[in-house]
Amino acid sequence: MPRMTESEWRAFLVERPRTGKLATVRKDGSPHVAPVWFDVDEDGTIVFMTRTTSAKGHALRRDPRICLCVDDEKPPFSFVVVDGRVTWITEDPAEMLGWSTRIGGRYMGLDLAEAYGRRNAVAGEMLVRVTPVHVASERGVTD
Repeated sequence: MPRMTESEWRAFLVERPRTGKLATVRKDGSPHVAPVWFDVDEDGTIVFMTRTTSAKGHALRRDPRICLCVDDEKPPFSFVVVDGRVTWITEDPAEMLGWSTRIGGRYMGLDLAEAYGRRNAVAGEMLVRVTPVHVASERGVTD
């Protein structure tokens, strides 16, 4: 199973919308996994949104460690697993709007981008930026 280069795994993360599985650490130390829509900024950081009162929202404020798994569920199967750290969080709707619109458009299509952007850049949501620390990736798992 060939590992992906950095340029290959970055391309895999953005080439088409795939739901990420985000793992965070609960207060008691146990893992919590939840699906997230995400995008990757030009600097390589991963950006996503969540409710401030969700389990992952609470966990991200308490412990900056995350793990994000993104996979292709069709043969020959590929995956990227990012271990990272939360480096920035904002709850400011004005700061969130650009990213919420971009992420909404990525997953729902450009014709719905603005509607999803405005729906998600509101009080009670937060925008999270994660810096990758370690990445494991493989392509063509069944080849």
